Amino acid sequence: MAEQFVFGNPEVIQEEVDILIIGGGMAACGAGFEIMRWAEGTGLKIKLVDKAAMDRSGAVAQGLSAINTYMGENDPADYVRYARNDLMGITREDLIYDVGRHVDDSVHQFEEWGLPIWKQPGDEDKKLAEGGKPVRSGRWQIMINGESYKWIVAEGAKKSLGMENIQERVFIVRLVTDKNDPGRVAGAAGFSVRDHKLYIYKFKCCLLAAGGAVNVFRPRSVGEGTGRAWYPVWNAGSTYAMAAECGAVMTMMENRFVPARFKDGYGPVGAWFLLFKAQVMNGRGEDFGKLHGDEIKDAKRFGKYGQGVPGTCLRNHLMIQEMKEGRGPILMDTPGAMAKLAEKMTPKEVKHLEAEAWEDFLDMTISQCGVWAGENIEPDKEPSEVIPSEPYLLGSHAGCAGIWVSGPTDIPGTPKEWSWGYNRMTTVKGLFTAGDGVGASGHKFSSGSFTEGRIAAKGLVKFALDNKNWKPELARSAEDLVEEIYRPVKTFLQHKDYTTAIDINPHYISPKMLQFRLQKIMDEYCAGLATWYQTNAKMLEICERKLEMIKEDSLKMRAKDLHELLRAWENYHRIIAAECHMKHIQFREETRYPGYYYRTDFNYIDDEKWKCFTNSLYDRETRKWKLYKEPYVQLIKD
Repeated sequence: MAEQFVFGNPEVIQEEVDILIIGGGMAACGAGFEIMRWAEGTGLKIKLVDKAAMDRSGAVAQGLSAINTYMGENDPADYVRYARNDLMGITREDLIYDVGRHVDDSVHQFEEWGLPIWKQPGDEDKKLAEGGKPVRSGRWQIMINGESYKWIVAEGAKKSLGMENIQERVFIVRLVTDKNDPGRVAGAAGFSVRDHKLYIYKFKCCLLAAGGAVNVFRPRSVGEGTGRAWYPVWNAGSTYAMAAECGAVMTMMENRFVPARFKDGYGPVGAWFLLFKAQVMNGRGEDFGKLHGDEIKDAKRFGKYGQGVPGTCLRNHLMIQEMKEGRGPILMDTPGAMAKLAEKMTPKEVKHLEAEAWEDFLDMTISQCGVWAGENIEPDKEPSEVIPSEPYLLGSHAGCAGIWVSGPTDIPGTPKEWSWGYNRMTTVKGLFTAGDGVGASGHKFSSGSFTEGRIAAKGLVKFALDNKNWKPELARSAEDLVEEIYRPVKTFLQHKDYTTAIDINPHYISPKMLQFRLQKIMDEYCAGLATWYQTNAKMLEICERKLEMIKEDSLKMRAKDLHELLRAWENYHRIIAAECHMKHIQFREETRYPGYYYRTDFNYIDDEKWKCFTNSLYDRETRKWKLYKEPYVQLIKD
């Protein structure tokens, strides 16, 4: 594709809409489905722009074997308690409760669209909305046949919006503030990943729902396994970077998720734990949870958080300690679990159980089946290794990194300063977010992200109608945006003939090599795999300096084709997200999430000083971060 770039700047396409939805995952689909209900008859022009194709876009792209958030007979207040406990006591309870009270309607909608949901014997023909009892793998999780989950959900959003209002394969990389009001978003710019075109949109408001951040840290899978990850590799921190550079307040960006997964294939362990009741053991065959579980009850180090049901990070902590002390590897007793379940089953029922066990992976992590097949492992005959992965930044799964947003106004006890505007609007006027974008509000998962998109959609329409006569004026010219966005292309064209080997050049760096460099920095200094997730003030100081240098060098990235231009901009977004993450860990002088990361110079939970939200604000002009504490308020009683 390099040849086409010789002919000058791309074709620039400018469009004005009332509402722009950026992203095509579950949150964006939720907004796309819901928004037309409120916009009908208003004359509002709405558009959705997705980097990929909506059918297979976002974290659910490959499918899922369970919906992890469904209330059913449960109280949303208990859902808040569960999320609060797992996130070590600090959550925006108003936002979590808001999702909990609406999420079941979304799940009922999925079933109406054709998503197969497992039912208890006798209820197979009864829908959830009709009182059908689902098969639960845990208190909040229900089992599904979900290989086409995203396809089904995307179809609902596309039918609602209309394909004429959807632009696929356009990567939005930059938000633009208003010329007359720097605290207001007025536009967005990006480029086609298929054609030599650049798109600039003006709008009254937008939903930024472009997912979390993957490949910020060096992954466990390298070499032939490069590209394997637990979370989708196309989630490049764009939500966090674009929001921060637009002036949005970020929150809890020190939080990360380090999932324990089957080694090398990143296969999920949840169904094996919860549905099949499998046990994990150390290399000696011992139940290390029973042997060493009292360690996390140490109140001086872990506060009250190890006293009851330990959160996910504390369970990770036990696993990490076991490996550090030389009793690894960690093994899941898959054959033992299958044998125990089969004791009271007929041969036909055993066959069905085995099929369900395999389907758990075929629905969502086919690579795990490939690893097992390639290594001659039959999980019903021998145990499989489980290991903590590299860290991920996200706000929808078992993590709560993200953006500080305005919440609902009708939940008793909610501080007024938590509801300064429209529901799910950030501190930037007109900029909304959902799913991974919303901070301090984890455990939404797929159904909750879709629901949060629906909640945001209502706010978007109200905002657009309240500002119907306002005309956006971009603070930056089209020429300026083209110059910035296509900089990697021009760098390549200017210097490509300097050397005979295209990848070796003193004037530019390839996106692939810059990504390796970022991952090495974060891995070795910001609590990655290399240091057993440990860091300290001095290591963070070195990390800070190296990130400053890589930010400078990122301006020298090349793009020899559109694919590299995509990778270059993903890297730029990753660097901003990585820097924000590092700054928050540096600011929070405690180890709030042992098992996800450790501040070895403050290796304990300090509720007295740090039971608070950590918020940050980025100044794009000075490239400096301002961090501060925001008081935590508990709304739901213990």
